[in-house]
Amino acid sequence: MTHLVDLTKKPFNLNQEAIEWIEKTINEMTLDEKIGQLFFNMGASRSEEYLTDVLDRYHIAAVRYNRGSSSEIYDQNLILQTKSKLPMLIAANTEAGGDGAVTDGTKVGDEIKVAATNDPKYAYEMGRIAGMEASAVGCNASFSPIVDLTRNWRNPIIASRNWGANVDQIISLSKEYMKGIMQYNIVPFAKHFPGDGIDERDHHLSFASNPMSKEEWMSTFGRIYGELADAGLPGVMAGHIHLPNVEKEMHPERDLDDMLPASLNKTLLDELLRGELGYNGAIVTDASHMVGMTASMARRDLLPTAIEAGCDLFLFFNDPDEDIQWMKEGYEKGILTEERLHDALRRTLGLKAKLGLHNYEGRRQELFMPKDKAMALINTLESQKIADEVADKAVTLVKDKQKDIFPVNPERYRHILLVNVEGYKGGFGAMIAGNKQRASDYMKELLEARGHEVTVWESTEERIMKLPQEERAAAIANVYAQKQPIANLTEHYDLIINLVDVNAGGTTQRIIWPAAKGTPDQPFYVHEIPSIVISVQHAFALADMPQVGTYINAYDGLPSTISAVVAKLAGESEFTGVSPVDAYCGLIDTHLWRQC
Repeated sequence: MTHLVDLTKKPFNLNQEAIEWIEKTINEMTLDEKIGQLFFNMGASRSEEYLTDVLDRYHIAAVRYNRGSSSEIYDQNLILQTKSKLPMLIAANTEAGGDGAVTDGTKVGDEIKVAATNDPKYAYEMGRIAGMEASAVGCNASFSPIVDLTRNWRNPIIASRNWGANVDQIISLSKEYMKGIMQYNIVPFAKHFPGDGIDERDHHLSFASNPMSKEEWMSTFGRIYGELADAGLPGVMAGHIHLPNVEKEMHPERDLDDMLPASLNKTLLDELLRGELGYNGAIVTDASHMVGMTASMARRDLLPTAIEAGCDLFLFFNDPDEDIQWMKEGYEKGILTEERLHDALRRTLGLKAKLGLHNYEGRRQELFMPKDKAMALINTLESQKIADEVADKAVTLVKDKQKDIFPVNPERYRHILLVNVEGYKGGFGAMIAGNKQRASDYMKELLEARGHEVTVWESTEERIMKLPQEERAAAIANVYAQKQPIANLTEHYDLIINLVDVNAGGTTQRIIWPAAKGTPDQPFYVHEIPSIVISVQHAFALADMPQVGTYINAYDGLPSTISAVVAKLAGESEFTGVSPVDAYCGLIDTHLWRQC
């Protein structure tokens, strides 16, 4: 039995007039328009010619765009909303603040950073700022909050992005975020059902599973989604994640080979989420180019299967003409039933009616404030002040076993060696991160302004790669053939700070040791010279540097964060952050420190 939407109940709470608009709209649609309303597009251009062509040819329901400046996104969204036959859902990824909507927006901080403040008001503020800035440029939907649970510190998708490891905290902070963003008429889609953070693989590139039993799942992710549904959550993103043990308990007759990721699985979306948990809102697939989905069945089949399983919106075309045709064929063959197609359309149009978009027919430009007023809401001083407060309150002194290391001032530590420690640099994650300034540049500047003399260590890899090709082999051999006197460090430096910046977008988020033999990036010298390790991205770097006595999580390398870190090192500000995850990674040796 398919669980059909009740538009009179939460999260829609629609009156009869709005429901009649929905039914009238569906009845007047052609089949091509109905099929088009199942798709979320990712635009390839912001030109009016391109955007209007997509709207006219494919009748899409929604857009999730590539970020740009607030000015160009405002112009793009105005075209989309006013040129579309039906009102548009326009979504952004505002997981960390308004910077997810526009490149010049306010980054408050990833969820883990906000959670580390141990103050729920900052989750509300992040949602509020995200809502204010995204709505200013015409967005009305967001693929946030992330409500996954960190049970595996090696997970590459959400371990540095979500609220953490505590179910109650995830529920509380998600509700606060929802409250903040929804006051700006933006519908949030919580992700990634049925729950990421357990596997350590990247479902962009492979299968990923959540192996929980049903009892364990219901007490964790079931509670999260159930309570958020009760709180009026309007949207859920279905991840390409298997839930085999739960599915087996629900259907003992089913073979493992029959099990599909949630985005294609009617048992998980309809029976479990909508049936047992009572969720009445809309569901969007995660991105349809991810291998967790594409490797599950032929695209010709997965398109209609995703909608029939319970998804209402299909995220991204591969080839729009091909995808539209295959979705239509799936409907004509009965893979996608009339009942489920109609229900999906009702839920999507229900979101649009919930936002009041149907009240602006013929005058949708009135949904947009004047551009100058909109631009004035982006990255305001007030918003940046909130981000600065989060930075100050979040910095977490995780391991504090090295006696008398603080305060860090020029009288005690005149000469400081600042060592960059990094992870894997290549891949898509690096492209997303872009050419950001190193956190060490900010830290060097701040420390020198206080009177320290700071040397930034040039890594062995960087030094050798600058050499002519014919000289590199000898240089590499020399590194491994010789050892440097400890005095090279102790006679020149009073303190070594290892600044760990592991790319949070990488498939594997671990420290890489390019030449780990007597080089300062690997702190072999912790009993020779005072040493501090500060991680400015990945919260689990202690697993790869367990020997250190002083370890700090800053959660990012933004200038405001580094400024807060330096003030705390100097003893001018207390470390108040509370780790929302097990930064010791469940290991025994990460706790060890022998004071010499």
